[in-house]
Amino acid sequence: MASLSSLFGSFFKKETSVLGIDIGSSAIKIVQIKKKRGRAVLETYGELALGPYANIEVGRAVSLQTEKTIEAVKDILREAKTTTLSCGTALPLSSSLITFITVPPVPEKQLGEVVAIEARKYIPVPLNEVLLDWSVIPKEENYVTEEDSSKTEKQGSDVLVVAIHNEYLNSYQSIMTGAALNPSFYEIEIFSAIRAVVDQGLVTNMIIDFGARSTKLYIVERGILRTAHIINKGSQDITLALSKALSVSVSEAESMKRLFGLKGGPEYKELTEIITVNLDYIFYEANATLLNYQKKYAKNISKVILTGGGVLLKGFTDLAKISFQTDVVYADPFGKLETPAFLAEEFAQAGPEFAVAIGAALRRLGEQQ
Repeated sequence: MASLSSLFGSFFKKETSVLGIDIGSSAIKIVQIKKKRGRAVLETYGELALGPYANIEVGRAVSLQTEKTIEAVKDILREAKTTTLSCGTALPLSSSLITFITVPPVPEKQLGEVVAIEARKYIPVPLNEVLLDWSVIPKEENYVTEEDSSKTEKQGSDVLVVAIHNEYLNSYQSIMTGAALNPSFYEIEIFSAIRAVVDQGLVTNMIIDFGARSTKLYIVERGILRTAHIINKGSQDITLALSKALSVSVSEAESMKRLFGLKGGPEYKELTEIITVNLDYIFYEANATLLNYQKKYAKNISKVILTGGGVLLKGFTDLAKISFQTDVVYADPFGKLETPAFLAEEFAQAGPEFAVAIGAALRRLGEQQ
């Protein structure tokens, strides 16, 4: 009777809590949520710097061995007091290749074969070494005339293609297994971030993810990724530049950056100048991406959304508003969750860092429906 009870218990019991896991270049972020009265409710969250696991400073990008990453994941799960093993896991953009292709008009059942053939032109390794996924980009029906529709049918379909090397997947699977976690999916961090910070609607947004190792740019139209670009400069480059120019340790440079940012005043003029030079380069590249998109599609970017721990630098938003002639806002992924009202200010400040983890958790929660 006990075994029968156990069987029916597992059959009808529904897992209510889920985790979103984001293993970044300098820190791990996790978020645990559950569904209550139709709302996603925050249960716990946490962040853990990875630098110390490689015996380097907090804030530095690292490439840890699998065993060390497993140790770090276990530590953050314990510190955040998580209560579930069910999760969704985000993969770094650097682990994938994302491209947009146009395929000729073919019957729907043959589309997958045609996409695979076309994708070979852009993927530099054999297709059996990658996990290939793709999605047809919907047409803008509201704005298409009969003449345009006929022309589009002859041209074929625009397709978003994503390829992830099996080596990266195997590595992440080893980490999840080692930490006793049960992921139902792995997805590129772009799609987690979009889910967490972009609202439904027809407007076009640019997401700037300013991380430790690099800065990622995503242009999203109608909730669909249209452009992805990486700038190989991140927040740790500012720290290293400060360390060298001011002749201080990397740890001291990181502390100065976090404490003063661009708000240090006249006595920290050199600090401000070094930070500004580094950010100007990133904003120049981001503006070039934005302008190229606007020129190609004849559409304006309505909003720039800031994510990643680097955007919390004091004065970052002010400089961004000068650089981009459009609305600039902090990402507010916690706004999609039910959270304690008295911690609203803390969540608003932490939001940019937890966008990817929250996006992964929201997808995992949606799978329970």
